[in-house]
Amino acid sequence: MGVEKDLLLSLLGDLPPATPISAEVLRQEEQDGYRLESVLLDLNGLERVPASIAFPLTGEGPYPLVVFNHSHGGDYANGRNELIRSSPYLQQPSFASVLTGMGYAVCCIDMWGFNERGGKAESELVKEMLWHGRVMWGMMLYDNRRLLDYMCTRPEIDAARIATIGMSMGGLMAWWLGALDERIGVVIDICGQVDAHTLIAKRGLDHHGFYSYVPGLLKHFTTLDIQKRIVPRPRMSLTGRNDRLCPIEGVEHLAEGLSAAYRAAGKPEHWQPVIASGGHMETLEMRVAWQRFLASHL
Repeated sequence: MGVEKDLLLSLLGDLPPATPISAEVLRQEEQDGYRLESVLLDLNGLERVPASIAFPLTGEGPYPLVVFNHSHGGDYANGRNELIRSSPYLQQPSFASVLTGMGYAVCCIDMWGFNERGGKAESELVKEMLWHGRVMWGMMLYDNRRLLDYMCTRPEIDAARIATIGMSMGGLMAWWLGALDERIGVVIDICGQVDAHTLIAKRGLDHHGFYSYVPGLLKHFTTLDIQKRIVPRPRMSLTGRNDRLCPIEGVEHLAEGLSAAYRAAGKPEHWQPVIASGGHMETLEMRVAWQRFLASHL
């Protein structure tokens, strides 16, 4: 497993050295039922990363942590704002309000090219990084893993109880993070269950941005290979039946393979696939399902 993980990490390009993380708290304020911190983090030594961290107003902690991964949606101005104000394809109330109301702390960064890390197009970032031996998806994953390093130093956080969740690009980020980082105990991905080989067969590559393509990945790994790294930890994957960004044939292929893997690990109940109505969106059915799953396992 260690050799396999080393190979997977090597495909993610030249990653920055893990230097000490510095943090500057820019603002603390009370929002609708939670306390919000706006923080500037030095995670990668290349540019400082804006982060939002929400804590419940009740209790003193340490709180279980949920790492929220924002979606793409072609809206580069949004980024981590999605934690506080749901995008149109997400349910209300916001993830910050719901998750802190469940007793969890929740954090989210602007990923490369989004919101306060904007100014360069996604295509420009991909090209620049490739010239330097970097892979954009690898750099995005690196920042989120370093965010987790920082959050685990906070006294308000219970580092033994960590989950991650996200929609679309954020869903991809959730299961990749779970596959690479064993500290994440629960994985929930919404509209992010994309099987690479099915996407190619269905000619769906151009439904997705450039950010997540890893050179040489399919020479060594299938999507199922990577997702099996999460087994036996609890995982829920929620997809709309009519979501063309996540072809249903691939969703069903991954569900079958993961069901077998979780059964073999003696934890069949830890794998919960949900195929709901609708397209590329979080439906109310999905919202109710993942809240129950998270409350059961975190």
